[in-house]
This record gives sequence, structure tokens and C-alpha cells, in this order.
Amino acid sequence: MSGPGSNSNPGAKSAPPNEPFKQSVTGTIRAIAGEPELEVIFSGDRPGLSGATARLPEPSRKLTKAEIAVTRGLGDSMALKLACHDPKIHARKAPNGADARAIYEAVEQARCDAVGSLRMEGVLSNINAMLDDRYKKANAPEIVSREEAPLHDAVALMVRERLTGAPPPPSATKLVDMWRGWIEDKAGLDLDRLVSRVEDQDAFASQIHKLLAALDMADDISDRDHDEDPDQSEDDGNNDESETGGESEEDTGEQEGAPQDMEMSGEEQDAGEQEAADSEMDDFAEDDMADAAEDAGESDRQDHPLSNRPPLSDYKVFSTQFDEIVTAEDLCDIAELDRLRGFLDKQLTNLQGAVARLANRLQRKLMAQQNRSWDFDLEEGILDTARLTRAITDPMSPLAFKQEQDTKFRDTVVTLLIDNSGSMRGRPITVAATCADILARTLERCGVKVEILGFTTKAWKGGQSREAWLAEGKPATPGRLNDLRHIIYKSADAPWRRARRNLGLMMREGLLKENIDGEALTWAHERLLGRPEQRRILMMISDGAPVDDCTLSVNPGNYLERHLRHVIEEIENRSPVELIAIGIGHDVTRYYRRAVTIVDAEELAGAMTDQLADLFDDEAQQAALTRGRGRKRSASGRR
Repeated sequence: MSGPGSNSNPGAKSAPPNEPFKQSVTGTIRAIAGEPELEVIFSGDRPGLSGATARLPEPSRKLTKAEIAVTRGLGDSMALKLACHDPKIHARKAPNGADARAIYEAVEQARCDAVGSLRMEGVLSNINAMLDDRYKKANAPEIVSREEAPLHDAVALMVRERLTGAPPPPSATKLVDMWRGWIEDKAGLDLDRLVSRVEDQDAFASQIHKLLAALDMADDISDRDHDEDPDQSEDDGNNDESETGGESEEDTGEQEGAPQDMEMSGEEQDAGEQEAADSEMDDFAEDDMADAAEDAGESDRQDHPLSNRPPLSDYKVFSTQFDEIVTAEDLCDIAELDRLRGFLDKQLTNLQGAVARLANRLQRKLMAQQNRSWDFDLEEGILDTARLTRAITDPMSPLAFKQEQDTKFRDTVVTLLIDNSGSMRGRPITVAATCADILARTLERCGVKVEILGFTTKAWKGGQSREAWLAEGKPATPGRLNDLRHIIYKSADAPWRRARRNLGLMMREGLLKENIDGEALTWAHERLLGRPEQRRILMMISDGAPVDDCTLSVNPGNYLERHLRHVIEEIENRSPVELIAIGIGHDVTRYYRRAVTIVDAEELAGAMTDQLADLFDDEAQQAALTRGRGRKRSASGRR
């Protein structure tokens, strides 16, 4: 009722129509979480839970039934995480590997959601709506292969199904079905054993470890029950496992390294002093030799057989005028590339799952090498929340800070050079294209740039170069007489999603002709030398020796093979580029120092991932050896 004594204020703005809904959701979240002071924010940012703040999407002014259910589902899931989840147990049990960690996180969230869903029917329906909306937005109904279906999502939804009896939401049914058979075969019993442990986070986490082991991720599991720092046990849960791991590793190195050096015997010290003296004498001897060389005059010195001067090659090219370096888009229009890519995907529906598993194993290995580490007890940096208790127990002690160390994983670029010769037609080129595609995606996720190149010729038995040679009267020993076609399917800086369709070009009829491997290697190698990355890897995939009938008909029979050997020797002995090769049905170990030969194209995926994994393993071992030496020197200095 309005009137002279009314308190109404016509100039004031009325509350938004969605304000009562916000207040209702806020009160529900605080009640379920048991946190009366929890801050609930509605904004356009991505929903999430950070410390004592829950962030939800801003509801529209005209709320729909679906939007209400989704928002409530998000709020219920966050509240249950606060109510049912212990960050200390979670951090202690967390695995190291990226894929294992993703499954561990997703399954723990499914456990928290299940606890509330089993007790409150409304929570179950809200979370169902939230999950259905999430997977719709992720285009889960459109997936066509396992590579597009995240394994951790499938495992989490199957765990939720076990715990609550609720099937996956309609939008995620296809995603789960793609993995269900494989997961059930490997870990069905381990999934069943989670049901009885849903109320006990510690026991549930231990069972997740068994589940991960059944899914071939045993190497990624690291239980830190006995390794945790006493101070770190006061952590509020905001620090991740890499921080605790970094501190533990540093302390261990200092405690183990110093006593070893302190116990060094007198004989070892004498031996060390003698070695230093010998080293000094060697330095004097080298200086004397250098002075003698200057006196003799550098211009008079003759080259010896062991000189570092590269050997000369008799290989030559009649004409480079007609050679071409092209991108896939230059050879084919976009519509045709899409059609060819679709054909490639249909050919390898069964193979993609196996290749993806191998690629994921490689990814876990690479991500393990990129684990972060931290320096603690610093005077500046990021506030170390695990040490805040000191401010209460000892008010006079200064605050402790921490700083993240630079990762030891070097910038890396990998070039996949694929033989596009006619003999690769059919299954070999199809498998090679798919393996390159999946490996490029995997390595890109790990921060490793990938370049995919192909090589062939423009014509069979000579092209315009041969015609020019004929026009000049067929001079003797003309060298290479065919026209090269070098193809860039994906440049190192191009993201995988843009280059995906280009690999379908390998399915095009008439593209695959002859192969001149030596010049292709030189081309790919020069592209790598121009890259800024510290580590450069070149992988050659071929099914035979170099062949160009036109060139070989007017030159010695081993002309192309001799040139290939020369190029390989140059790269292996005088280049920072690491060269590896895979031969499909052809023995390439007689050419390349680091190579493997496979009989069947189906083995290509395993060979590619194994070769790359071995290279990165060597790098990790070398880095570990260097760190070990550094610790030993540091301990020796402290002594």
C-alpha cells in the first residue's frame, strides 16, 4: 500500500528477477558444504572452486528449467567436494603421470558426487543435468573415435554408474560406450571394489591405484604416505603434489650426498690431487702443441685422414628449375582434402585405438619429465601456505616463500619425414598418415612441436628436367633427372587442428611416385637447423632404397644410394640433429646408425612411439646424471 507514510522509493532499482534463485543456490551450497562463510560468486567466468570461493555462471534473467537444474548441479558438485574431500589425503595418494592423475581427479569427484546423490535424490537429478550439459558443450555426441573420447571421462562416468546406479547422461553415452568394453575387460573387478569404499576417501584412493594398475598405468602411481614432509602435512590443500615432491627430492639429495663425501678416505683424496695435477700437465702440453702449430704456420698444415673436413660427394642435379616445395592446400582444394581425410579415418577405425594407447604411453613418459619442482624457504617469491602455522607457533619467525624452478625438459621439435613413393601405396601410407596424425596431436599436448613432411617426384621416369636434358643432346653423367616434389603437410608452428585434414592428401590417387631420399633428408634437415628449439629430432619413415628409374638409367646403379649414405653420415656425425629411421619391410639399419625395421605396416605405431620414447628416456637419464653430479659437487663444496 502506498501513501504519505509509505517507505517505498520509486527511484530505487528493483532487484533482478533471478536474485531469489541466486540466494537459494547460495544457501544450499553453504548448507551442504557445512561452510556458512563460503563465498559464492555468479559471473561470466568459467565455473570452479578455489579455496573458500565457489564460482557459478551468471543465470539469465528469464530462467529456464534446464538452466536451473544445471546451475544447481554445479553448486551441488562443488559443495560435495568441500564436504566429502580431504585435500591432504588426496595430495598424498595422487599419482605422478598426467593421464593417471586425470583419472584419479575425475574419479574422486565422482565419489564426492555419489555420496550426495545416494543421500539426496534432488542432488542426483541436478548432477545428471549438469553432466549432460557439460558433455553436450564438449561435442561428445559427435565423437567418432577413442582419440576424441577422453579416457578419464569414461572411467569417471563408469565409476559413478557403479556407485549410484545412474547411467551416463545421454550426451556422454557414446563416449562411454567407446571405452566400456576395454575398461570392463581390464578393470571390471576393480571398479566393483570401489562401491564398498565410497565413504572412506583413503581406502577409495588406494583402490583407485589398483584400478590404474589394471589400466596399464602402474608406472605412474606414486604413494607418498611415507615421504611427506612433517611441515607439509599442515598444508591446506592448495599446493599440488609437485611442490611436495620437489622439496623431498632436494632434501634427500643433500642428506645422502654430503655424508658420502665426508667419508672419503685419505687415499681417495690423494688420488684426486694427483688427477688434478695430471690435468694441469695436460693443459700445459696442449698449450705447447698449440704454440708449435702457430710457429709452423697454419697454411702449411696438411689435412689428414681423420680431419673434420666433410667428405665430398659426386652427386649432382641436372636442374633444380622444376623442383617444388608445396603445401597440401596447394595440391588440393579444401573440399577434396576433407573427403580424403574422411576416407583415411574410415580405413583405420580399428587401428586408431591401438595407436592412441601407444601415444598416450609416450605422453605419460614426456609429461613425467616435465614435472615441476620448487625451491622453499626463500626470502621472496610465492607465499608458502604450508608454513603459515609457524606464524602462530613462533611469531618471531619470518614468513617463508617458495619459487618454481625451471623445468629441465628442453624445447624440442620433431620432424616426421614420410616416404611418398608408389611402393607405399595402400596400407603402408594409410598407417603412416594415421600414426603421424596421432603422434603430432600427442606431442603437441606435451609442448613438443611437430613437423610432418612428405617427399616424392612430380612425374614417373623423369619430368621436365629429363626433357631439358634431351634438348641439350644428352650430356653424359647428368646427375638427377627427375623433378622433386617436397610436401609440407604440417609445419612445426601450425597447430594440429589446422593441419589435420592435410594428411588425407596421401590417399590421393597419382600423388605417390618415385623417391629420392638423400635430397629429401637434406631438405628436412635444413628446415630443422633453422628452428630455435634446443633439441631437434628427425624421423625418416621409408619402405625401401631411393629409386628414380630415369636418374639410375644414365648414372651408376648405386648413384642415389651412395648419395643417401653421404647425407646420413653428414647428419649423424656433424649435425646437432638427432636422426632415427623406420623401415617398412626394408632393412634400413644398413644405412642409419639408429634405426629399426618392421615387417608389417601395422607395427609402425609401436616402432614410432618406442623410438621416440627411447630418445626422451636417454635425455632424462642424461639430465638425472647431470643433476647427480651437481649435487655431489655441491656436497663436496660444503665439506
